[in-house]
Amino acid sequence: MIYGVSYTALVFFIFFVGLVLGLSFYFARKTKSASSYYAAGGQIHWAINGIAFAGDYLSAASFLGICGMIATFGFDGFLYSIGFLAGWIVALFLIAEPLKRLGKYTFTDALNSKFKSRAITLTAAISTLIVSIFYLIPQMVGAGDLVTPLLGLPHWVGVVLVGIIVIFIVASAGMTSTTYVQFIKGGLLLVLSTILTIYIFKNGFTLNPVNDGSAYHKFITLTPEVADSVVISVADYKVISQQNVKTKHFVKLEKDNVQRWFDLVKDNDQYLLKEVLSISEGEQGIMLYNGEPREKAKFFQVGHMSKIIVDGKEVEKTGPVSPFRFLSIINKSEIVRFSEVKLTDEGKKVTLFYQNITKGKDFMLPGLKYKIGKGASVWSRLDFISLMLALFLGTAALPHILIRYYTVKSQRDARKSTILAIAAIGIFYVLTLFMGLGAAINGVMDVESSNMAAPLLAKAFGVVLFSVISAVAFATILGTVAGLIIASSGAIAHDLLDNYFNWNLSDNKKVKVGKISAFAVGIFAIALGIAFKGMNVSFLVGWAFSIAASANLPAILFLLFWKKTTAKGIASSIVVGIMSSLTIILTSPTMWDRYGLDPANAIHKLDNPAIISFPLAVLTIYIVSLLTQDKLVEVHVEANV
Repeated sequence: MIYGVSYTALVFFIFFVGLVLGLSFYFARKTKSASSYYAAGGQIHWAINGIAFAGDYLSAASFLGICGMIATFGFDGFLYSIGFLAGWIVALFLIAEPLKRLGKYTFTDALNSKFKSRAITLTAAISTLIVSIFYLIPQMVGAGDLVTPLLGLPHWVGVVLVGIIVIFIVASAGMTSTTYVQFIKGGLLLVLSTILTIYIFKNGFTLNPVNDGSAYHKFITLTPEVADSVVISVADYKVISQQNVKTKHFVKLEKDNVQRWFDLVKDNDQYLLKEVLSISEGEQGIMLYNGEPREKAKFFQVGHMSKIIVDGKEVEKTGPVSPFRFLSIINKSEIVRFSEVKLTDEGKKVTLFYQNITKGKDFMLPGLKYKIGKGASVWSRLDFISLMLALFLGTAALPHILIRYYTVKSQRDARKSTILAIAAIGIFYVLTLFMGLGAAINGVMDVESSNMAAPLLAKAFGVVLFSVISAVAFATILGTVAGLIIASSGAIAHDLLDNYFNWNLSDNKKVKVGKISAFAVGIFAIALGIAFKGMNVSFLVGWAFSIAASANLPAILFLLFWKKTTAKGIASSIVVGIMSSLTIILTSPTMWDRYGLDPANAIHKLDNPAIISFPLAVLTIYIVSLLTQDKLVEVHVEANV
């Protein structure tokens, strides 16, 4: 998409970044001990911690990714909201208070509080690093996506910018400044999302949301000779190539030395060529928008209604609507989505985005992304169940979420923080449904990045709203990335170097090593954010949840609720959870595509591993613990002596 610099957005961006850096300078002077650096000294008020919980959890995946998924795939995208919220039930009823009682600074502290096992220290620290890194990838991708419309800079610049700012936040003040950054952006995100949703209802529905939307509705009427195949004959047009992809037939025509792609559509006895957007990925990296070079700016925002049905009648617009009427009208109407298909043309890879008219009732039901109903395969059903399992179980096992329980004073405060977080997060996820649907119908979609759905929707209602929301979204990424890097630096400095390798670091040195670790993790996150450009951030976060659910949750639950659990059982479970989930992810159809291979030839058809990796981890901890009961008895005897 063609973006220009928004100076209003730039002002808000600089303001928020300045606020964040100011907090870091202020709290840096108070951060002297390891406790204050890694856990804010356990002195955060439960209400602040609750909103900070929400701010930490409502990451780029929530605001950018889910809204984009809903705008692109309808209800299938909202399933992420449901799964993310449901996971907090596990955290509230099973994890919050016991974990506060067991822990000190890190997830590894809690897991190893009973055994003091080097194996648990090593495996839990490695698990923390892997989960944090997989969660960091989508945050950095989202940062790059945001900076382009804000500052008119390339994607990689945004990734680098976030990395530098967050490294400074963490290296200067640690968890205290991170908590207040998360508190501020969590509160602002709730307020601004509510305002944006109100604008959506006030705007209602219209068939012409943007003036230039008609650029995507050009048809050429054909008089073809129909035999075994379609032969195209159009005056002044030269047929360059034709390609079939599943049930779609695409034609490339040339007129006046300009080449364009068209989708062949049959309308009664006539054949129409419907113009589509083409992005050519040739050796020179040239991009064509509707057949024109990028610099001619022929790209227009897309996605809107093709038919609006109100009380059984077709209308051109509705005016303001209520929330329930908004959902009802979409259910009965039709939406123009842009679907993606990849072709090979003259040895070059070409991505086409073509208009896909979808019935509202299909948009509001599962099936556009995750095939679970009629015509679904066994693999597609398993993949869907696996995703839901990961989202439900992964929340309570995310290291950067777990360490927040150590920032409050008591177990009671931990529970109250969790309840407040659930309320705030629940309200936000209801709003994502309306923001995603609003982006789908208001002509604001960037087909190259579904992550921009919510910010571009705000831009349609005014540049100030767009500026504030984009700046807050950027702060959202800063807060989440800061929490992840804190968790990672704690795993390196406190768990690995101090406890596992027995460096016996003093309090000051533990803080210093943590800051150096934050720098290293930040650089690595920048590289990954650049490498995974273009992928939906919610989809990427699903991987982090899968690894967390498989590697961490069985260990936590068995430690808390099964007295026969042993250190070897916990360590073995973590290893099996990590290895099985990573193996499935790295051999998935999505990664096959990233490798430049045909996804259809992938070893298996699962993108989400939890349905296999979680049961394997549970089975491992159960069996290994039973086989190592003698050593558990020895530990208890020594403790009594």
